Parts: sequence; structure tokens; C-alpha cells
Amino acid sequence: MNLVLTGLILGIVFGFILQRGRFCMNSAFRDVVLLKDFTLLKSVGAALLVMLVGFALMNMTGVITLNPKPLVWGANLLGSFVFGIGMVIAGGCASGITYRTGEGMVGAITAVIGLSLGGYMTAAGFLASFKTNLQGSTKLLAADGSNLTLANLFGMNHALLAFIIAAIAIVVWYLLARGNEDDEMWGASEGTLFDKIFKKGWGWLTTGLLIGLVGIAAYPLSAAAGRNYPLGITAGWIGIVKRILSPENTLGWLSWLIIGIIVGAFIAAIIAKEFKFRVPKAGVMLQTFAGGLLMGFGAVTSGGCNIGHLLSGVPQLALGSILAGISIILGSWLTAYVMFVRPQK
Repeated sequence: MNLVLTGLILGIVFGFILQRGRFCMNSAFRDVVLLKDFTLLKSVGAALLVMLVGFALMNMTGVITLNPKPLVWGANLLGSFVFGIGMVIAGGCASGITYRTGEGMVGAITAVIGLSLGGYMTAAGFLASFKTNLQGSTKLLAADGSNLTLANLFGMNHALLAFIIAAIAIVVWYLLARGNEDDEMWGASEGTLFDKIFKKGWGWLTTGLLIGLVGIAAYPLSAAAGRNYPLGITAGWIGIVKRILSPENTLGWLSWLIIGIIVGAFIAAIIAKEFKFRVPKAGVMLQTFAGGLLMGFGAVTSGGCNIGHLLSGVPQLALGSILAGISIILGSWLTAYVMFVRPQK
């Protein structure tokens, strides 16, 4: 039980960081289309780089055993594309609606309900056979039967390839950013240390680095509790639904992580005086619920949500997660264009 409850402790830290950094991949991808703003996207990139290097180092030293998700190309494409559509409709990604639940946002709560129900119906309900058949009929494996990654695709050592990719990304990032002042990198420059941590918004680099470190810590803690994978969101919510429907089921590490995220975000919002029950119009709640349903279906069909694929699978160089991540982005961009950009034109 103590090993499982490490999920709760890490979740509290994770939720605090998500709330103070306003970290949401829906906003990160959507803002590129709507506002030509790359601030949150840079935060996602920083987190990915930290986890890419961290996972490689831990795997080299035997701290973890990498467990990349399989390439199920049909399910990755369809499920993740639907997930990308759903998160724009819902107004937040899986982690975004979870931490905003801790802030008292009722629209996020209805989206979470939709995510949980859509995920449960796809994992164990009437959509389970469709998901299973699509995954099984489009699954591709390496010659040795292992799940495909960039490393085994090119016949390279995982750590070496990870370090090469990280080095290239850092150099390219530096060259692109050189000469451009970025006041939003670390966060507020004025105020006391307490205010900078608890009251003012965090910069994109601060947020990205800390989320990357949380992802690194999640891997061995989750593995020690019997789940050999780092962060995730949707499966945790499904676990909570199963516990509600069948009290004999126990909450796993990931479900405790979800509870911790809500608690951590609540604590951060209370200290910053940002907690408030905000109830949108009925139509908006219906929209966020529908978006959540699409997200739940998409995440389970694809084998992961934005956190499970982009933040946890891509740093393992899993081809399935890379394909899923691209599909999530394309789905969100298309929906953002249809919902927001096209009407303005």
C-alpha cells in the first residue's frame, strides 16, 4: 500500500506544478493556431527533453526497464486524432481538465466525467471489441517481436540515440532562440520568493523542467508499485470508475496519482487565491462533457492520452507514441481552426 500511495504524494507535487505553470497541451497546441504563441509549446518541449535524457540515463544504469507502447498504427491514428478533436471541444487536455477540477472549474469536472465514461466504455464496455479489433489488426512489431522504437528501427543503442536527439534539439533550439529576449522563461522577476512560487505564474522553462523531473520520478515509483510505466491520466480515471462501480476493486498507483493532482492543484489555487467554483452555461457543460467522451474513447483506442503518449511514450522513442502525438496535434489544430479561426474569417 505504501508503494501505491507514492502515486498520491507525487500527484500532489504534479498537480501543484500543473496549476502554477498553467500547463495544458490543448492550450499549447491551440495557441499556435489561434495566437501564433509558442510559449506553452516550449514548456512541453522542455519537459520532453528532460524526460528523454532522464529515461535514457535510468535505463542505462538499471534503475528502470523501458516499456514503450506498441505501434498500432490504425488505432494510433484514429484514436489520437479523435482525442485531439475532443480536447479542443472540452477546453483542455487530460491533465488540464484534471488540475482545473482542483481549481473548482465545473466545466472541467464535466469534461472529466466524459473522459472517465468514454474511457471506461472503450476499455470495458460496448466499444471494447472495436478497440481490440482495431489495435490487433494494425499492430506492427520489430523483427524480434519487441515494440517498435526509433532505436530498434535504426539498430542503435537507445541511450546513444536519445542523447544524439537531445543534443541536436538543444542546439537547434539555441540557434532559433538566439538574440530573442524571453522574459517568460523563468517567471516573475519581481516580488518575494514566496510570491514567485505561490502567487505569481511560473515561466515556461521552470514549468517544463519541473514536469520533466516529475516524469522521471514517476517511472521507478510506478514500476515499484507494479506498473512499469511513467505518467498517465486516462487509465487513472478509468480505475476510479471501476472502483466506484465495483467496491472490491482497489485503486492503483495511477488512480492515486489522479487524486493527488486534484489535491495539489487545490492547494496551489487556495494559496494563490485562485480557487473558485465557476459554473458555465448548460450548453458549455454539455460541450465539455462531449469533448471528454471523445477524449476517453480516443485515449483508450490509441493506448494513451497526451500524457501517456507525448510525455511518457515519446521520451522512450516509441514509434506508436510518436505517431499518436502527431495525430493528437493534427486533430487539435483542425478543430481549433474550424471552431475559432474560420468563423473569424
